[in-house]
Amino acid sequence: MAKKQGKKKVDLGDVATNREARFRFELSDHLEAGIVLRGSEVKSLRDGGGQMKDAYASIDNGEVWLRNMHIAPYKHAGNDNHEPERPRKLLLNRREIDKLVGKLNERGYSLVPTRVYFKDGRAKVELALGRGKDAGDKRQTIKEREMKREMDRAGADWRRGR
Repeated sequence: MAKKQGKKKVDLGDVATNREARFRFELSDHLEAGIVLRGSEVKSLRDGGGQMKDAYASIDNGEVWLRNMHIAPYKHAGNDNHEPERPRKLLLNRREIDKLVGKLNERGYSLVPTRVYFKDGRAKVELALGRGKDAGDKRQTIKEREMKREMDRAGADWRRGR
């Protein structure tokens, strides 16, 4: 029986992922934050209406904000729908925010959201500190990915007896 080919597997329960973040950044220091959402946003996320391609997080006046995350309007909300790309406040402890501010003051670090998921009925965002890759690092990532694919194919061929 052949394997099903498709999108890269994501963690069970993920609503939206930022797959491009692993390509653009070297990620470290992952942490979990809650999101302040409206009711129509929660329902839309549960329907799979979230997209994080160009999303980023920033710290303004001691508060962490998630920006450019697209949550599609909920089709059954009528006139009381939400704005799709509005800034959304993230919920973190003061200690965690202070630690992030210290790390972000270092040269080259950004706060990158990597995935959105539900935990115990509440929407959560996984944030990571990322340092941008240059073109050479991206080429190296592509090269490693291609080598891994070739090794997997060779192993599969060997197991099949070709």
